[in-house]
Amino acid sequence: MQALTLGEAVRLAMTQNPELAAARLELQAMEGAEIQAGARPNPEVGVLVEDTRSAARTTTLQWSQAIELGGKRSARLAAAARAREQAGAALQAKQAELRASVTSAFFEVLGAQEQVRLTQASLDLAYNATSIAGKRVQAGKVPPLEQARAQVAEAGVRAELAQAQSDLLLARQRLAAFWGQGQITFDRADGNEASLPELLSDQRIGELLTNAPAIRIARMEIARRQALTDTERARRVPDLTVTLGAKRAAELGRTQAVVGFSIPLPVLDTNQGNLLEALRREEQAREVLNATSVRVQAEVSQSIERLRLTREQVKLLRSDVLPLAQTTYDAAVKGYELGKFAFIDVLDAQRTLFQLRQQVLRGTAEAYRAAAELDRLLGRDEAQAGASTN
Repeated sequence: MQALTLGEAVRLAMTQNPELAAARLELQAMEGAEIQAGARPNPEVGVLVEDTRSAARTTTLQWSQAIELGGKRSARLAAAARAREQAGAALQAKQAELRASVTSAFFEVLGAQEQVRLTQASLDLAYNATSIAGKRVQAGKVPPLEQARAQVAEAGVRAELAQAQSDLLLARQRLAAFWGQGQITFDRADGNEASLPELLSDQRIGELLTNAPAIRIARMEIARRQALTDTERARRVPDLTVTLGAKRAAELGRTQAVVGFSIPLPVLDTNQGNLLEALRREEQAREVLNATSVRVQAEVSQSIERLRLTREQVKLLRSDVLPLAQTTYDAAVKGYELGKFAFIDVLDAQRTLFQLRQQVLRGTAEAYRAAAELDRLLGRDEAQAGASTN
């Protein structure tokens, strides 16, 4: 059991995630398909025997080789290469998605840890308020009802602490699941829960958007479809088969050379249907690229706005609202001890302070979720350097 950093969490996921391993195997499979696409047709060896009588038997031994015409082999290789490149891009997209998911889950653990700490601090505040109320009841300054109220408030915070501890355990389990482990092997996440993810410039967003994983894969699909169209077009050209052999006539007692060739006549099947399908698939891929570009741009804009808004909200709460709420609570406790305020004022100030702290945690977690979604959409591999205290 040890502390886990974000870098270590990402490294574990990259090396042990089952889905990423499947994507790597898909790339290796496409490499095998590319090798096979370059294979040439095998030669054929045949024996033809005429007449069953040995004295009059004629035996022909022949070797046939199909010769591909029309650029079929180069077209197959091009299509296989495009498929292999697409599998590589899909692997990179999966890595970016996994990195973003791990980053989001890591900061969820950090937030859950901070939630436990803050709830424990709130429990200490509630315990202190209960103690003060008890002393004032004993002094006869307030009725026992105020002590009962304080005890109820303390019990409520204890329940919230139990919930926060449960949420922390679940967050740690979700993070550990990214590297295929059902058992948690770390006791805490080591990071700066007070940091905020950076907000990229418009220029940087534009640079990353042009090569976003989904858009890049859609472009590669067009290239692959174009290569498949070339393959179907090449198949319209019939292949030539050359035959060489020797013919032994037992009755004549001599061996004759056999030379021949054959070529199919593209009369009944011109591969027109397959070519038409390939052309339509190519057009379909272009439409998919347009739709993907529009979708990714819209999702990127939404993630940027979510990140910008949550950053501003959290910074405002931290700089202005939280200090004021803390000052108000301290003044309420001090005034209650001096008999200037009612206990209900202390409870209200305590509840407000606790809710604001929770709001800051939720906002910080939402900011990191938006940043992680942005990293996933843009295929950004800078997640580890994506935190800022600004």
